[in-house]
Amino acid sequence: MTAPLLDIHLTDDDLTTALRTDARTGLSADPKSLPPKWFYDARGSELFERITELPEYYPTRTERALLARVVGEIAAAAHAQVLVELGSGSAAKTRLLLDALTAEGSLKTYVPQDVSASALRGAADEIAAEYPNLSVHGVVSDFTDTLHNLPRGGRRMIAFLGGTLGNLVPAERAAFLAGINEVLEPGELLLLGTGLVIDPAILVPAYDDAAGVTAEFNRNVLHVLNNRLDADFDPEKFDHVAVWDAENEWIEMRLRATEAMTVTVAGLNLTVDFAAGEEMRTEISAKFRPESLAVELGEAGFTPTHTWIDPDDRFALTLAERR
Repeated sequence: MTAPLLDIHLTDDDLTTALRTDARTGLSADPKSLPPKWFYDARGSELFERITELPEYYPTRTERALLARVVGEIAAAAHAQVLVELGSGSAAKTRLLLDALTAEGSLKTYVPQDVSASALRGAADEIAAEYPNLSVHGVVSDFTDTLHNLPRGGRRMIAFLGGTLGNLVPAERAAFLAGINEVLEPGELLLLGTGLVIDPAILVPAYDDAAGVTAEFNRNVLHVLNNRLDADFDPEKFDHVAVWDAENEWIEMRLRATEAMTVTVAGLNLTVDFAAGEEMRTEISAKFRPESLAVELGEAGFTPTHTWIDPDDRFALTLAERR
C-alpha cells in the first residue's frame, strides 16, 4: 500500500476569511441569507448524518440504492482510470464506485476532495488500506472555486453526488458546471446525482422532520457564527422553516426570528437587527427534471450519455461527457 498524497489548497485561515466575508455580506443584505456550507462544523456534520437516517429523508438512501443497482453499468460506460469525488466527506457511497471500477479493471487512482483536511486524511487512509492497488491523492479545497487544483492525467470521471448541485442557484450552477468543463479534457466524464421534482407532500417533510433534527441542523449555522465570529445569537429564538418554491422548483430553508432582537457579531464589529417574524435564508435545495438538467449540462459543454432514475422517480444519476 502506498501512503495517500494530500494536497492542501485551503487552510483554516482561508475558511475563516471566507466565513467573515459571507457573514458580513449575508447579514447586511435584505433579505438576509447565509450559504449552507457553514452548517458543517463537527456538530453540523453529525446532525446531517442523523438526518440521512430519518424516515422522512429519502434522498440519501434513494441515491445509494440507485447507485448500487446501476454502478456496474456506470463502470462499463466510463472506463475511468481516475475517479475524482467532489465533497467526498466520509466517502461512504464511493466504495460502490470503487468496487465497480476496480472490478471493471480500469481504475488506477482515487482523488477525494473536501474542505476538511482532517476528514479527508482519515477517509484517504481508510481507502488506501482497503484498496491497496489504488493510488489515493486527496485534495483539500473548496470545489466552488479551486477546481483547477485537481490533478490531471489519465481518463477522469468527476463524481458529484448527494444532490449538492441543488444548493446552487442557477447562475452559480452554470458557473460551476462550466468550471468542471474547463478542467476536464474532451471525452472525460461527469457523474452527477440530482434530486428530482416530486410531490411537495413528500418533499417538504424531508427538510422538516417530525423529530426536529433538521431544525437543529438549520440553527447550527448560528452556533458556528457564535463560535467562529464571537456572535451572540440565541439559536432558540429562531424557528426552522422549510417551504417549497414552486416557481423556482426548490426547497428553501430559513430561520425565522421569534421576536425583535439585535445581534452583535463582535468578530466583524457588526450589529444586526432582526424584526419579529423576519426570515433569513440558509439553504436552497433545487430539484430537477431530466430534460431541463440535460439543457443545463449542454449549455456547460457536456453531452449526457446515460441517465438512471430510481423506481419512484425521486432521484437521478446522470453520466455526461465533456465535449
